[in-house]
Amino acid sequence: RQAEGKSSDCMLKPVAIFPDAGRKGNSAIVMCEVYMPDKKTPHPSNTRATILDDPGTWFGFEQEYFLWKDGAPLGFPPGGYPAPQGPYYTGVGYSNVGNIAREIVDEHLDLCLAAGINHEGINAEVAKGQWEFQIFGKGSKRAADEMWVARYLLSRLCERYCVDINWHCKPLGMELDWNGSGMHANFSTAHMREVGGEAYFKALMAAFDKHKEEHIAVYGPDNHLRLTGLHETQSIDKFNFGLAHRGASVRVPHSFVNNGYKGYLEDRRPNSQGDPYAIAGRILKTIQSVPTK
Repeated sequence: RQAEGKSSDCMLKPVAIFPDAGRKGNSAIVMCEVYMPDKKTPHPSNTRATILDDPGTWFGFEQEYFLWKDGAPLGFPPGGYPAPQGPYYTGVGYSNVGNIAREIVDEHLDLCLAAGINHEGINAEVAKGQWEFQIFGKGSKRAADEMWVARYLLSRLCERYCVDINWHCKPLGMELDWNGSGMHANFSTAHMREVGGEAYFKALMAAFDKHKEEHIAVYGPDNHLRLTGLHETQSIDKFNFGLAHRGASVRVPHSFVNNGYKGYLEDRRPNSQGDPYAIAGRILKTIQSVPTK
């Protein structure tokens, strides 16, 4: 948003550069932090500057969103609804995904790879017009940088198709039987990957339970509409974990348990509008509160 006219000077600090294949010539996208005029104080919107960071902590964000046109998800009939959820997840064919959605998501993939972004995959999601892409990064700041730029590239790309991106976590409302959108955060530290163990895992989950309110506070706006205990979510006021359980707060992969409680975990509570800087920083803060010895 634009600064107030009476005091509108802010300072930009470049922190990451991404090649921009969507423009002609030798173009680049420059990710910047915003500072106050003293060049030292982070602007209130600058959540990147103050988060914990550790390149040994790896994040994989699963960004869900809706392609949106004329006030409804792409593919919804005017003034009505398509067939119920079921065939759209990882769907293929015109009746499931239409005739431009795949062109958009494939071109977005190409733009991200050309930018050096670790775009790991795409899938059509549970609701019609809903899609997901995944971004991997090492360290809170790098992973979140790549997610923000990937979001920007997708929104800009859709201008050419006369389509918008609806990032809201429950754009169709909580009263209807349509899934919301999340940004599940997969995470691991060097200790989790190399040492792990059941005792450490239980201590880590106890810390996540203890700090559940602090996590929810930065996991995206309007999350009470999405985290209801339905549509593959746990209730917003509860915390649990479960083996391969998509309805849990934290999903524990079979590979994690089979490998001696080593590997990665998936926090399923962050939503699609969440700030990846704040999300990654909060996860790392909770992890660092748990002793490793």
